[in-house]
Amino acid sequence: MSTLKILIFPDPRLRTVATAVGTVDGKITTLVDNMLETMYEGKGIGLAATQVNVHKRIIVIDVSEEKNKPLVLINPSLEEIIEPKKMPYSEGCLSVPGFYEELERPSKVKIKATGLDNKNFSLEAEGILSVVIQHEMDHLDGKIFVDYLTNLKREIIRKKLSKQKKLGATS
Repeated sequence: MSTLKILIFPDPRLRTVATAVGTVDGKITTLVDNMLETMYEGKGIGLAATQVNVHKRIIVIDVSEEKNKPLVLINPSLEEIIEPKKMPYSEGCLSVPGFYEELERPSKVKIKATGLDNKNFSLEAEGILSVVIQHEMDHLDGKIFVDYLTNLKREIIRKKLSKQKKLGATS
């Protein structure tokens, strides 16, 4: 396994809409392994393939305290918002390092996805898992959590990250 380079906002490649995965094969399995290693190395709890410049509909998540319960979602789709009541959560992102903003998302959703075994499954997610799934699915559609912020906040973050990149502080 190896870690992958994470794209940093405002990199335009983060706006690429991901395409569906056909069949889960060895290349996809290797990519998933590398994405998990990258996510764990970055101390994240979710990572979309778009963030590592692979524009396929793949997400890895691990919200467990021990970081030993990875969840792999291939071609995930939102089936239902079970609980439309919004849950406030301070969101961060490996592609927007060092910035956290409180957003509100539906607190319980049902999704459909494919696993590494090529089998389709449904999952009801609530709480933090619901938030992470929605955050990562946004990435697959070319959307970043800063898009939910005011133009002013988004521009401040963009300028700070661009400055850090020029100074060599981010990759």
